[in-house]
Amino acid sequence: MYAVIKTGGKQYKVAAGEKIKVELLDAEVGAVVTLDQVLAVGSGDGLTVGAPLVAGATVSATVVSHGKHDKVRIFKLRRRKHYKKSQGHRQNYTELEISAVNG
Repeated sequence: MYAVIKTGGKQYKVAAGEKIKVELLDAEVGAVVTLDQVLAVGSGDGLTVGAPLVAGATVSATVVSHGKHDKVRIFKLRRRKHYKKSQGHRQNYTELEISAVNG
């Protein structure tokens, strides 16, 4: 059984036992979180698509860790204008282990 969930403005296809990295959640390491914004639930040939959400469907996950992604380098240059700008960014994330898909 799998589900398509929405969290942090992004959509993820998840199944039980998978680990995913999502936008930073306000939860302690080891805590169980319930993701209730489920857009679709499927198993085998059947697929239930919500409009926009599937009623009563939830996904349970355990917080494994918090961290930062690799650095993204931003470099801007205007040729012949003596303009150079260098910047970096590291986005925070929360790693979740999906324990159950209910729905």
